Amino acid sequence: MPELPDLSILADAFSAALAGRALVSTSVKQPLVLRGTMAELKTFEGAVLDRVEQRGKFLTLLFGSDRIVVNAMLTGRLGLARPNAKAFSSTALVLRFGRRGAPTADVPTPDWVSGADWLPPDDEEVELRYRDPKKMGKVYLLPAGLEREVAGFDELGPDADDPALDLATWETRIRRHHGELGNLLKNQAFIAGIGNAYSDEILWAARVAPFRKRASLAMEESESLWRATHEVCAWATKELRTRVPPTFEKQARDFLRVHLRGGKPCPRCGTTLSEVSPGGFTTTWCRSCQA
Repeated sequence: MPELPDLSILADAFSAALAGRALVSTSVKQPLVLRGTMAELKTFEGAVLDRVEQRGKFLTLLFGSDRIVVNAMLTGRLGLARPNAKAFSSTALVLRFGRRGAPTADVPTPDWVSGADWLPPDDEEVELRYRDPKKMGKVYLLPAGLEREVAGFDELGPDADDPALDLATWETRIRRHHGELGNLLKNQAFIAGIGNAYSDEILWAARVAPFRKRASLAMEESESLWRATHEVCAWATKELRTRVPPTFEKQARDFLRVHLRGGKPCPRCGTTLSEVSPGGFTTTWCRSCQA
């Protein structure tokens, strides 16, 4: 499942590649993922993309006051391709953008993207493709003036990497929640953008076990968890910037320290990592150095 570090680099990359281009055509291969009508999708054609934003596990394409919001869920992936390139497997939706006029002036290009050799030339068309083997993801069409609920969006807490999520804010928010810490980090109403993979990484970095109850946390442990949340998000995002492009439709997890590495030595203490998969969702942790 794409999580905040995955989606933050997509927002940067897709803004740099597509801002200032008009959406010239649309193609729906799997109507099940679409939340809206074909007629509504057609109204976006001709509109110029301003930018792409990440919020929690959502990506939003902004066309003036019109929006397309993507929640990729478990198996949804997005990538860039030339129009004549081989189709992605399990393609659900294709948005073709025309040649670039003028890039949107108020969308800064991050340093890591500037001058990248994978950026499409301004004088060529480019496609944004959404693939989803299980068709669990959702693409919401939100033309101006239409009210349509985007499930879960309005309930989001602050993004896990939000600089405004300082320690005082963290402490205030965490006291409202109960239950196991692994589940708490994945609760999008607490903090947004974290799923199975990065909850494992954050808990390992904080030296806290995933099945601990929130109420059992000492103050210094809660601070360690807050600090680890920011540090892991920053570390993973930096790693993904070098590992993912230009194949944005593929998910990189091979660099993670503990997630899905059950049976291997803990990179900190050498103890064999434990792993369980209740309900098909894997949790990996070290029984020795995560208390």
